[in-house]
Amino acid sequence: MLQAALALDLETRLLIVDDDPGIRELTAAFLSQHGYVVDTAAGAIEMRTLAARHDYALIVLDVMMPGEDGLAILRSMDRETGPAVILHSVIGEDIDRIVGLEMGADDYVPKPANPRELLARIRSVLRRSQGDRAAPAAAPSRAFLRFAGWRLDPVARQLWDPDDVIINLSDGEFRLLLALVERPRRVLTRDMLLDFSRGPNAEHFDRAIDVQMSRLRKKLARPGSEDLIRTIRNEGYMFVAEVAAK
Repeated sequence: MLQAALALDLETRLLIVDDDPGIRELTAAFLSQHGYVVDTAAGAIEMRTLAARHDYALIVLDVMMPGEDGLAILRSMDRETGPAVILHSVIGEDIDRIVGLEMGADDYVPKPANPRELLARIRSVLRRSQGDRAAPAAAPSRAFLRFAGWRLDPVARQLWDPDDVIINLSDGEFRLLLALVERPRRVLTRDMLLDFSRGPNAEHFDRAIDVQMSRLRKKLARPGSEDLIRTIRNEGYMFVAEVAAK
């Protein structure tokens, strides 16, 4: 297990974006000791300059920065092809974490963070993101998941409606839909959905699932058609359509 973790570190380039020079340098020094190539930036302008020069696997992005803050920077990034992002902030309220995750962040670590916890979170996010990138090569002749005229490609992470129009999904919405479609006609609690869509180490925020579920339902809604996702009172949610893989 240790060898596998270290193998992920070698030749992996990270970027630490924080307006506090002490935090930048201490974090970079610690991660460098574990084999990462680490650059630092004091804000958005410096970050974009570095990002144009290097291919970063992951960015640790401070939320509370003067000028363009971390959420504004995250909003401007391409979450489909860009690097993984871990938000880092002194703000630890649930709603702030939810907003960050909804905007496409891969994880959210409150300040002050134990350096070893941050290292573990970085390794976990990189394992997930590298697995996602490796999946298309492993399964070139993949099957689609089809339901009620819809078509979901779990590898390319795309959804087509019955009119063959691509529906844009955030990373969180895609993971949630995949969790539902892979377990049709089963009642799934919020905790189960969090585990299935974000992994067993995800922090459990019921509100995060409710917000994503509301947005996902709107994107799946079609006039005159039955809702594909049913709320089971006091229990959770159920995907009601039949699903076929072909």
